[in-house]
Amino acid sequence: STFDFADKGSAVISLFSNSISGGIISAERPLDIIEEYTKYSGRMKPLSDWSQNGAVIGMQGGTKKVGAIVDSLINHDVPISAVWLQDWVGQRITSFGKQLWWNWELDSDHYPSWDSLVTSLHDRNIKVLTYVNPFLTDASDKSNHQINYYDIAMDSSYFVMDSLGKPYDLDITTFSASLLDLTNPNAREWIKKIIVENMLSLGVDGWMADFGEALPYYSHLYSGDMGNKIHNQFPEIWSNLNKEIVESSNRSEDMIYFCRSGFTRSPGLTSLFWLGDQLTSWDGDDGIKTALTGLISSGLSGYSLNHSDIGGYTAIKSPILNYIRSKELFMRWAELNAFTAFFRTHEGNRPDDNHQAYSDSETMDHFSKMANIFSSLEFYRNKLMQEAFEKGYPLVRHPFIHYPNDENILKLSRQFMLGSDLMICPLLDEEENNVDCYLPKGEWNH
Repeated sequence: STFDFADKGSAVISLFSNSISGGIISAERPLDIIEEYTKYSGRMKPLSDWSQNGAVIGMQGGTKKVGAIVDSLINHDVPISAVWLQDWVGQRITSFGKQLWWNWELDSDHYPSWDSLVTSLHDRNIKVLTYVNPFLTDASDKSNHQINYYDIAMDSSYFVMDSLGKPYDLDITTFSASLLDLTNPNAREWIKKIIVENMLSLGVDGWMADFGEALPYYSHLYSGDMGNKIHNQFPEIWSNLNKEIVESSNRSEDMIYFCRSGFTRSPGLTSLFWLGDQLTSWDGDDGIKTALTGLISSGLSGYSLNHSDIGGYTAIKSPILNYIRSKELFMRWAELNAFTAFFRTHEGNRPDDNHQAYSDSETMDHFSKMANIFSSLEFYRNKLMQEAFEKGYPLVRHPFIHYPNDENILKLSRQFMLGSDLMICPLLDEEENNVDCYLPKGEWNH
């Protein structure tokens, strides 16, 4: 659906359907509108305590590298709440960069002595997070795979199909993958069992539940529906599957899964969101500035707990385009994310080219400062998360929410509020050291 409010006298709604149903909410304050709307969309529960007391460090590279980076960051007084090891399934090198084998089993060559690694991290009060998505890729070219789950799914007709009754393969950079048909109860229970037996059994404390938005419009599903009918609902189905896994684990108060896809009722089905794969750039089309835009706009739609990859994700290195994360960009992004719900780094698709949290001492010292600012606000975010659960209010807010009658507020796109008490004016431009900050009427302390 597209809502066009350009004409002050009317609103135009365009949609890919023959019918529309909905409701109109009327209230005195923006907060009241959000509260009323989230009765429908669902509300997000407060995150586990551990997620609020330090940085979540995204790493790839195997057991030895993880240990060395953790030691280095701790030596620079970085509070670490968790490590996020998305490459637990092994890495594959593509023209896009370093990507993963979407065959959901531990790569014990890449992570030898996994159990010892997890135990040592847990002994230091550091949680371990991993990665999963609803795709499978043919692992026949992966020399050390134990089971090729793609073959099993193929033989069982567990994939989303095309009009010819064949799996609807999708190109993922330079490799293809097939999407599991989550409208098939057997496929649904099968992938849940794999995630529990192959991932949760490794002692993990949470994961990124990636994708969910890629159901092809003209695909055919087990339910008898076409993809165009279920496309928007598919993210909710995927989020709910992960929710069921957590609830059946008896660790619902401790585990976190974070998603990038969503639809109307996703907030009630998801523990945390993130904003997808921004470019490692300063621009306002897909760079750091859009991370702020996404935080503000999603919060108005019930996505009260959201965050972005510190430094962005998508790096491009070619003769035509060159987007590689700089030291300055990483440091500015860390400043921005210190005032969000979750403080997590991502090495990006080109880890060896991008500047990282651990690249040099100056970066680690700056990152330590931002991580400690994030940790120091734990008491405040806990209050806001309870408010989000009870009323649907977002943590990150456009100042309009609290100052709807201030016309100057409506012009702002580069500053935000954390709750009702903090006004944050991040610096989002390269090689700049000053930023304008508008303060509405009231008593403000720097």
